[in-house]
Amino acid sequence: MRSDGFRKMSQARQPEASEAGRGEPGSLTVRRLAYGDLPSVIAIERRSFPTPWSLAMFVLEFSKPTGICLAAEDEKGLVGYLVCARYEQVWHLMNVAVVSEHRRRGIASELIDRLFEEAGSESRFTLEVRVSNLPAIAMYERLGFRSAGRRRSYYHDNGEDALIMWLVRERAGAGLA
Repeated sequence: MRSDGFRKMSQARQPEASEAGRGEPGSLTVRRLAYGDLPSVIAIERRSFPTPWSLAMFVLEFSKPTGICLAAEDEKGLVGYLVCARYEQVWHLMNVAVVSEHRRRGIASELIDRLFEEAGSESRFTLEVRVSNLPAIAMYERLGFRSAGRRRSYYHDNGEDALIMWLVRERAGAGLA
């Protein structure tokens, strides 16, 4: 067990949970998503996005051995999730959602922090976010992401642009003279 109260997650798709506060009121557990979580994930997805992913899209991402798919749950069940795919030397943060009544409590940040931990200290990340999603953009900026351009008319439901964001994490002291 690490000093922050969480166990290092294995690469297996088992829903092993951290031991920190399991079942205590107000506690949050971050663990790997499992196929059994899909009904809850789909329900959150449909409430969170105007163009939700299909079940097939989630199954495809779950099946990739190099991806990282995480769940956040409290004593009542799943409250958020994260899906990140690995492409060459880059991690693509594809999907992050938190149940609306649990937003702005640091759950998405906790999921992304766990992603950073599992991906390693020398990693590159990219994502797209709706230009109108100012709370998400602010969170990504707090986590170190920076704007790198736009994808015009990226979102099919309303033709909205996507802001492309990048984060390059380097080992402490790397690149210093």
